[in-house]
Amino acid sequence: MDYVSALVPPVVMAVFFVGLIVTIVKTQGGANKAKEDAAVDAAIARTEAVRQTTKTSDA
Repeated sequence: MDYVSALVPPVVMAVFFVGLIVTIVKTQGGANKAKEDAAVDAAIARTEAVRQTTKTSDA
């Protein structure tokens, strides 16, 4: 029975990992793609604005 208890955690992790990958692949694109892209672009713009402000105040 030791071999069963040794194999269960990796098998469970593998199953969850495959499920995660399938979920990620299925949710790529679709109707929400434009909203997700816009949210990422807005976050990047905010980060760059903070960097620019920090650089100009340090100089």
